[in-house]
Amino acid sequence: MFDRPGIGSRAVLVHMPLAGPDQEDLDEFRLLSLSAGAEAVATLAGRLRAVDPRFYIGQGKLEELAEAVKVHEADLVLFNHALTPSQERNLEKALNIRVVDRNGLILDIFAQRARSFEGRLQVELAQLKHLSTRLVRGWTHLERQKGGIGLRGPGETQLETDKRLLANRIRQIQKRLQQVEVQRDQGRQARRRAQVPVVGLVGYTNAGKSTLFNALTRADVYAADQLFATLDPTLRRLSTGGLDMVLADTVGFIRHLPHELVAAFRSTLQESAEADLLLHVVDATDERMDETIAEVRQVLAEIGADRIPCIEVYNKVDGLDGVVPHVERDASGRPGRVWISARSGGGLDLLKGLLEEVLGGGVERRILTLTAGQGQLRARLYREARILWDEPDGEGGWRLSVEFPASARALRRAIGDAPERADCEDLLTVSPR
Repeated sequence: MFDRPGIGSRAVLVHMPLAGPDQEDLDEFRLLSLSAGAEAVATLAGRLRAVDPRFYIGQGKLEELAEAVKVHEADLVLFNHALTPSQERNLEKALNIRVVDRNGLILDIFAQRARSFEGRLQVELAQLKHLSTRLVRGWTHLERQKGGIGLRGPGETQLETDKRLLANRIRQIQKRLQQVEVQRDQGRQARRRAQVPVVGLVGYTNAGKSTLFNALTRADVYAADQLFATLDPTLRRLSTGGLDMVLADTVGFIRHLPHELVAAFRSTLQESAEADLLLHVVDATDERMDETIAEVRQVLAEIGADRIPCIEVYNKVDGLDGVVPHVERDASGRPGRVWISARSGGGLDLLKGLLEEVLGGGVERRILTLTAGQGQLRARLYREARILWDEPDGEGGWRLSVEFPASARALRRAIGDAPERADCEDLLTVSPR
């Protein structure tokens, strides 16, 4: 059996995209390796005409990689690509060195950064799901029972044992995360009942979300110039003038984010999906700004947060020549972008003013007539709004007076877009009191 080599941080980076070399993506990969604690001693870059099913790279590049490993006395090889389990094993056998693909590298960084109980559970779940695909033929000497006289008999193979232990541990973690998700949902419902709007900070990793979060709330969340500096969600109360709100800082996004992480952190990202307003923090100095914005929007669509009102916050304007903090509005006067510097504090007053403008709409009171088929909407109103009075309408439905913040856009959408309706006026009558 092949034993994986042990510890070590001297790494050879491999960047061989199919569509041709992408220097910007290579720079991000170097930052990833640095964030994981690796020391990049050499880089193998180029382009592939086709992916080799055995080693991902061709035989010539494999020999070149083996030479680089030997010359630089590397401890591991990092691939800026997702490798299949068989490709990873074949490379390790050919090079006699640890091989980690892009997904494994990001998982390792997450394992280092997670601090809270929930964050550690989420990372462990993602790691176990990633590892479960790499157990096949991992113990070839124990995979089948030996034949012959005296060697036949009951019992499970080592591979089967590993799979069973992994499956049991995954189920345990999923149960614990379900309990944590229930607690988070209870907290969200309490904030809705208290009519406190929630503002979610989202953005590409290293865009300055945590720095902005600290600047607005005077918190002490860890912030550093590295990828995935913080993972655990943090919520703080923010007061701007006469308006109170909750600001939520969540994990940053990145290109080709492993699906295991998106699934594992879904409950954490739900803070963004349930927010009343999103602040999409963008690194204004990033040359790949348009690409990172597209990546963030894609992840928001995956978690169902793409319909929430969003203001783009262009951060780090102090690194741009001739650009000062300012607000950009559309033709109707609605704010769309604000340019600030979270580190120097420039433009923070503009951002706070926009929050008051967008969220400070006061309290809205309505009298609703709900049909018998809108019981779920009625239950949601009891969870998220203040019910002043509720009475049957004599036709199996209800007539009730509700009060909720004008900033509660998600609830307003639910009232205006009841799933059972054929037309809004047919099943739901809304009138001011």
